[in-house]
Amino acid sequence: MKSMKMAVVCANGKAGRLIVEKAVERGIEVTAVVREENRSSAQNVIQKDLFSLVPEDLAGFDAVIDAFGAWTPEKLPQHSSSLKHLCDLLSGTWTRLLVVGGAGSLYVTPDHTAQVMDGPGFPEAFVPLAGSMGQALDELRKRGDVRWTYLSPACDFRADGGETGKYLFGGEELFLNEKGESVISYADYASAMIEEAINGSHIRERISVIEA
Repeated sequence: MKSMKMAVVCANGKAGRLIVEKAVERGIEVTAVVREENRSSAQNVIQKDLFSLVPEDLAGFDAVIDAFGAWTPEKLPQHSSSLKHLCDLLSGTWTRLLVVGGAGSLYVTPDHTAQVMDGPGFPEAFVPLAGSMGQALDELRKRGDVRWTYLSPACDFRADGGETGKYLFGGEELFLNEKGESVISYADYASAMIEEAINGSHIRERISVIEA
């Protein structure tokens, strides 16, 4: 059976490195797309800025995982521009695009009129970030030419949390585990992302994942 081929964009980041690690563990041939020297466990490397990628760079992959993140106010618009660029590169191809998303845009009402970021308890400092990621998702929904999947983490997304190996997939609405929590570690999120890349069929859908 042919080995799956995957590219991880921004593979040097915390989430990116863990996603690469989990993919390699599953026997996937991984190419890291990085601006600087590769610090992940990927077998292959494309050393290029995301915005300098051309269609030929991403040709032939079964899946491309977008682990891009921007945190400073002047770079927040790049959530939209970077995702648009990747979509343009993959337009009309069979390659799946899986996006490391945010939790702020998850819905908290059945009619989908209110989101997590709208709540009074949502940290004010994170509103701009959640808003920019939510806008990027809204723009992604309009792309009928790309086989995308957007994976939102739990509200409490723990960079240094332990790996449990137990997680639950959900849909567009915020949901809680049996302890009443919305939490997941980066490590468990990375495992869930790879599971979705291998087995999932959520084409042009946003899904979510929390620790069981």
